[in-house]
Amino acid sequence: MGDSGPSEDKETFCLRLRRVIQRRPIYSVLFASSSFALLVVLGLLQSGQLLTPGAVTSEVGGATSVPSNGGIVSGAVVRSMVEAAMTEVAAQTRAEETRTGRTGYPPVRTLPSNSKLRILVTGGAGFVGSNLVDRLMSEGHEVTVLDNMFTGRKKNVEHWLGHPNFNLVVGDVVQPIMLEVDHIYHLACPASPPHYQYNPIKTIKTSTEGTLNMLGLAKRVNARMLLASTSEIYGDPEVHPQVETYWGNVNSIGPRACYDEGKRVAETMMYSYQRQIGVEVRVARIFNTFGRRMHPNDGRVVSNFIIQALQNKDITLYGDGSQTRSFQFVDDLVSGLIKLMNSNYSLPVNLGNPDEYTVASFAHTIKRLTNSQSRIIKLPATEDDPRKRKPDITVAKQNIHWSPEWTVQQGLEETINYFKQELKDMGEIIPTGPLASKPRPIKNNNNAARKQQQQQRS
Repeated sequence: MGDSGPSEDKETFCLRLRRVIQRRPIYSVLFASSSFALLVVLGLLQSGQLLTPGAVTSEVGGATSVPSNGGIVSGAVVRSMVEAAMTEVAAQTRAEETRTGRTGYPPVRTLPSNSKLRILVTGGAGFVGSNLVDRLMSEGHEVTVLDNMFTGRKKNVEHWLGHPNFNLVVGDVVQPIMLEVDHIYHLACPASPPHYQYNPIKTIKTSTEGTLNMLGLAKRVNARMLLASTSEIYGDPEVHPQVETYWGNVNSIGPRACYDEGKRVAETMMYSYQRQIGVEVRVARIFNTFGRRMHPNDGRVVSNFIIQALQNKDITLYGDGSQTRSFQFVDDLVSGLIKLMNSNYSLPVNLGNPDEYTVASFAHTIKRLTNSQSRIIKLPATEDDPRKRKPDITVAKQNIHWSPEWTVQQGLEETINYFKQELKDMGEIIPTGPLASKPRPIKNNNNAARKQQQQQRS
């Protein structure tokens, strides 16, 4: 190997060797199998076909570099340097492929470290939460999902599992959690009447203890927190359309009170923490929302109607169908949540589509869009079902510059395609009726669903 030229210690020499190995084409070809690549590199070093210490001269600027021990580099040292080089470049390559979507993950933006936020989404494996996670991930932020999987589904976020910016924590908001985050989107809580009525005490605890835990976290780490509240805080409204200054008309002891009053208390907690401690808070009052990843057994109007229509089964109306609803597509809601979080407006904001439908006319619309042969039948009305629901979104337009972009028909077409795929994957689906029900795997829920339907008709 020669002994001319200035000598250098083993550590400096190995650092040079590491840089040389990193530049060799053989490395980038073989990095995916580190053990095999290491053997090849060591073999080439021994045979002289790859760089040897003596060959470093031409690579590092003309000076001959020889270790102080006379040119002997132990196999352990070479192995360590090769493994370190391979790990570093593999990480760089994997990160680049991940950012550009070449690893199978959806593409994400590359943000400078001072612009990348650490975001917690409670309920992030659910319908709205998983769509919000997609948007936040695509923008390049680091996202942690906290979900107990009561109504959430792992399949909603499985396309992010393993991504360096994503973390899934299966846990419950009623238990404290210690994280370092910048923003908290607090979405955790069943939103479908059959689901939140299944365990009303747990629903109340989720809205109260869960919100307290998230506010405590926001206080500790100085994070901004957004509460996903609901139009249900208006109850059966006597003001139409509903404005944020309306205090509501809620039955505090009815079957829906565990959700309605729970969210009202959660809002009170948010503003108490803001006034007393200075926590930055945002409150979104969310109106009826539909779209991809709705749980097929959540028992709400859109999912039930579409599933029944696609299977040519009876479309069930509860009551005479004259009650009204306003429906927004989930992509619009996600945009509104992000705009509200990033705004300077801290009072409650209605997020919904002001287009108002009677439930009966909405059933006919879905029947038409699905070319269904279903009959539309009427069953007894459910208790405390609101007669009217329509948001006034003036505050959202003026303060966060948000209004819906999707028409209801465009959103329905997208959602119908989603449920067609669900039916293809799962087979027959019998939607959940208005009675309290625990979400179950779709195939295992059909007997329970049939039993519930029989109870409703009797």
